[in-house]
Amino acid sequence: MILALSIILIMGCSNSDANIGTEDLNSEFPPTMTGLIIINGIEHQMEEGGYHWERKKGLETEVVATDHASPYQIADHMKPISVNPNETVEIKIEENPTITVYLWNENGREKEIEQDANQIIVPSGKGKYIYEALAEWANGTVSYTFVIDIQADTKR
Repeated sequence: MILALSIILIMGCSNSDANIGTEDLNSEFPPTMTGLIIINGIEHQMEEGGYHWERKKGLETEVVATDHASPYQIADHMKPISVNPNETVEIKIEENPTITVYLWNENGREKEIEQDANQIIVPSGKGKYIYEALAEWANGTVSYTFVIDIQADTKR
């Protein structure tokens, strides 16, 4: 009797240990994370670009990655959001990843943009600005693009 109970106890412990560090294999993979920017209380969807996700699957690691157009190329088919100079843009992405924001030009990433609590301040100069919000979670990275159009006398 003691031997039978010991075997059942060991098997029960073995099954629970097998799932440590493994994501729910029935969940959506790769996950879809919604990315928004909020300007003056109005939400605008960001365009998702390339991504890289990993998850444990037993003893193996499953990896899904895409090679997508650059934010500069994505911006070609996006409608810019008209804003006033020095406007605040809040970036919201599901499950609170670490976010790094970059300004883009035709040659690639121009520079990293300073942010405070996932908020940036757009420039004071008139023009079209292409931004990439690079979101990083423990098991994945997603690039999001948004385009801002600053006009001297913006009308909404």
